Amino acid sequence: MNPDVFELGFWQMLLAYVFIVMVLVLLRYRGIRREKILVIATLRMTVQLVLMGYVLMLIIDNPHPLFTFLMVLVMISFAVYNVFRKFSGQLSRELKGVIALTLPIGAVSVLFYFLLVVIRVEPYYNPQYFIPISGMIIGNSMTGITLAVHTLINRFTDQRQALEEALYLGATPKDAAKPIVNESFDAAIMPTINNMLGLGIIFLPGMMTGQILSGVDPTLAILYQIGIMLGILGGVALSTYLLLVFGYKTYFNDQQQLRLIPKN
Repeated sequence: MNPDVFELGFWQMLLAYVFIVMVLVLLRYRGIRREKILVIATLRMTVQLVLMGYVLMLIIDNPHPLFTFLMVLVMISFAVYNVFRKFSGQLSRELKGVIALTLPIGAVSVLFYFLLVVIRVEPYYNPQYFIPISGMIIGNSMTGITLAVHTLINRFTDQRQALEEALYLGATPKDAAKPIVNESFDAAIMPTINNMLGLGIIFLPGMMTGQILSGVDPTLAILYQIGIMLGILGGVALSTYLLLVFGYKTYFNDQQQLRLIPKN
């Protein structure tokens, strides 16, 4: 334990929940019916983080590749599940398969490169580095894929007639879907790029703030933050690109015709 770190006790932490009460009051005052989801989100966040804290303590105190990779597998599984749940009833079986493959392939590829080539963690399965960085890359990749799928679904629905006309005039599915794929990719990576634009001047990100609060030299924290932001961008871009390259094809059949699009 770093003696220079101010400890946050249980009762001190409870004082932070005053902000939840404040938001609940504002929601009720404005007649916005979001009280239930806010309470559920707060409870889930608290329980999940407390449980994760104890799990991380156990894994870090007993480092083993099996425990580390199992934890990463759980993260990936929940990320894929969250995407499926977000678009319940809107995803074809083929598109679900593409999501289930491309999210882990993209995120894990970037994760291993970042840990083994950039940071050069030893041992390679060191949970102190592997698990937190995995969470950041996988979580942001999930967000990117969610934004890409949202745009993909909307555009294939809204522009169905234009797509059919393009196919009728001789365009290939790849050519007809190119504007949609490009727009979906742009929608997925722009939040990360916007975050990069504001880093250091508008706000200090969580990883860098946490390291500084724990007593790490700010210059070292800066280097880590630059590296992880580039890793996050790589994870989002690779996962999303793979999703879109293979995902758009699920909207066409073997005769290069548009399939029926699932609806809620």
